[in-house]
Amino acid sequence: METVLHPLSSDEERPRQFTFPFCYEPHPLCRLAAQEVQRYIAGTPEVKEDADCGKMFGVLVVERADGSLAFLAAYSGLLAGRNDWPWFVPSVYDAQQPDGHFKQTERRISGMNAQIASLPAGDPLAVRLRVERKQQSEDLQRWLFDQYQLLDARGVRKNLVQIWQDYHTERVRQRFPLPPGGAGDCCAPKLLQYAYREGLRPLCMAEFWWGRSPKQEIRHHLHYYPACQGKCKPILTHMLRGLDVAPDLSLAASAAATLDVCYEDSAVAVVRKPSGMLSVPGKSGQPSVLSLMLRRCPSAMLPHRLDMATSGLLVVAKTREAYHDLQRQFLEREVHKRYVALLEGRPPVLTGVVSLPLRPDPLDRPRQVVDAVEGKEAVTRYEWLGGGRVALWPLTGRTHQLRVHCAHPDGLGCPIRGDELYGTKADRLYLHAEELSFRHPETGRTVQFRWEAPF
Repeated sequence: METVLHPLSSDEERPRQFTFPFCYEPHPLCRLAAQEVQRYIAGTPEVKEDADCGKMFGVLVVERADGSLAFLAAYSGLLAGRNDWPWFVPSVYDAQQPDGHFKQTERRISGMNAQIASLPAGDPLAVRLRVERKQQSEDLQRWLFDQYQLLDARGVRKNLVQIWQDYHTERVRQRFPLPPGGAGDCCAPKLLQYAYREGLRPLCMAEFWWGRSPKQEIRHHLHYYPACQGKCKPILTHMLRGLDVAPDLSLAASAAATLDVCYEDSAVAVVRKPSGMLSVPGKSGQPSVLSLMLRRCPSAMLPHRLDMATSGLLVVAKTREAYHDLQRQFLEREVHKRYVALLEGRPPVLTGVVSLPLRPDPLDRPRQVVDAVEGKEAVTRYEWLGGGRVALWPLTGRTHQLRVHCAHPDGLGCPIRGDELYGTKADRLYLHAEELSFRHPETGRTVQFRWEAPF
């Protein structure tokens, strides 16, 4: 226990509530613990060599039975091919033991692969072996998920399949009956599992990236990141039960936001959406542009959206005819939008076009990744305005297009300030839809609107 539980001395006030892991500002105690982890990585050559390739690390500040502070550290997945580094908490289940059931069965399946490859495609033995291989692989995966017996703060224990089934709707369960591979091996589940098993009281938690960014994703060295949605959200929903968890700050911002209508007639309305408000209702039921406009006009519909963190102009259709007309204009790229963003740096080329195809990351929605094979076309024109500001014209309308095109090293290489997914968290995302023009669905005349960026 002494090798993984590290003392932490600080006069910082202890947090009143545990970290909400999907939207948070790292507590000062977590920052102190993270600095210790970073010193360890830098001073341990074998760890540093692997971490430099890109790795997520996490810290959990805990209170011991005597009231003193300490912290735990973890890494996602394997580190230098191992999951048993003594300075870090152990994995929830160690599947890497060479003589263990998982590795032995994995070797048998690999032997079947070699045997199948040596046979003609239509050989009856090859067909039978493929069926057996598939069944053995599925059985092994289910067996592995059953070994991950995860605790919550009350001591309730569930395996990964139970957690997955309890979290998702029947529709999702029918399509995806099992969790994704690697579930349970991220930092947060490892940290909480160890704390619960050792009788330690969790106080706060944070995760940071060390090393190079992956080719498709955008990660920045030593930046803090929220827990992933696809793998960790179902798991942490279970594991955090029994803890007093801080509220989701993004929802609090949305609930406090107000909506200003700057233009309205019988067919359309143009509104000023503040940062922190959803465009359409979400699962949490917090106010959104659409829910507020429906109170004003029961037939209101949105032909386009802005990210919750983005402020700016949105057009609302008040009739079905106007909605379909505006939808077509967006589809045929007849609507013109100009955004302004404040960047964390200056792009090397001050004017140009970024073309990077995008697709969702299914294990960490709403994060988008660059994918030249499966991604959809995404094109942005930009012009440097000086003073950290850039004008952006999206020529396509992909989710997070401007945010990824600004942050990605093959784009502008400068994240938008306040972009906690692709850059660094701040008081807001400094991205604003400043100009909007479209053909009015009833009059046929082009109408233009402008709301100057508040930064």
